[in-house]
Amino acid sequence: MSGRTPRLFAATLAVAALTLGACAEKAGDEPAAGASSATANYPVTVGSLTLDKRPEKIVSLSASATEMLFAIGAGPQVTAVDDNSNYPADAPKTDLSGFQPNAEAIAGKSPDLVVLSDDRNKIVDQLGKLKIPVYLTPAATTLDDSYRQITELGTLTGHADQATDVTTRMKDDIAKLVKDLPQRAEKLTYYHELGPELYSVTSRTFIGSLYSQAGLSNIADPADADGKNGGYPQLSQEFIVKANPDFVFLADSKCCQQNADSVKARSGWAGLTAVKNNQVVALDDDVASRWGPRVVDLLRVIIDAVAKVPA
Repeated sequence: MSGRTPRLFAATLAVAALTLGACAEKAGDEPAAGASSATANYPVTVGSLTLDKRPEKIVSLSASATEMLFAIGAGPQVTAVDDNSNYPADAPKTDLSGFQPNAEAIAGKSPDLVVLSDDRNKIVDQLGKLKIPVYLTPAATTLDDSYRQITELGTLTGHADQATDVTTRMKDDIAKLVKDLPQRAEKLTYYHELGPELYSVTSRTFIGSLYSQAGLSNIADPADADGKNGGYPQLSQEFIVKANPDFVFLADSKCCQQNADSVKARSGWAGLTAVKNNQVVALDDDVASRWGPRVVDLLRVIIDAVAKVPA
């Protein structure tokens, strides 16, 4: 797999998750009553999934879900995670794949709960035949999606109180970040880069919604006005140069070694407002592609950059 591939694959995964989420097993909007802490009374039910007892061998094949599980205190119950779950550092990383899940390999971990981001390879049915409970955490499109998944994981794992604490803290932190944003007569514009191939995100995506929180206008929106690209259009050099964004945010700084210098060296890009004003911002690729509690860190980087521009 080339260094450029992960960002594109992340975009593909997010689009697929949105598409497949509607036909996969879905969890309900509300946590089960009576699940309040690590001593929660079982059985508990979320959507169509019922657990008779607290899961003690959780396999997470979603990097975002892994971060959620550890954030709510369920880390000790997680016995295996996929090869992309690299946070926190002590997560029990394995060679299991969330992109190409293998039922036999998953079953070999003897899980009493498997957490997936989407139903690739009809893995939900395969695990169902093996009597292995599955909870799906489709790619979030709003912050409320993230809050709901954290809450539901808290219910299922016996950490409902901790999950509530996490979501409350996220909401409070985000409210504090956005409340002091300067008021502008005209919104600043941005381009979010998934990879050097110039795939981007629109405001309809989860990442795009965070930029909206920061009061920014997305230059990529017209490129997928009809939504046929699922919110992940591939832009052209000419399109971006003509749009002349105030900011360039790079979600390919780790995978593809993109930075302010490499952006400036692109044909026609040296004249961009973002380049001339030193407003090319390198993001952490992992944080910028997940929808767990660290979205607060991502929003903080965005808002800190925006706050430096005089109103």
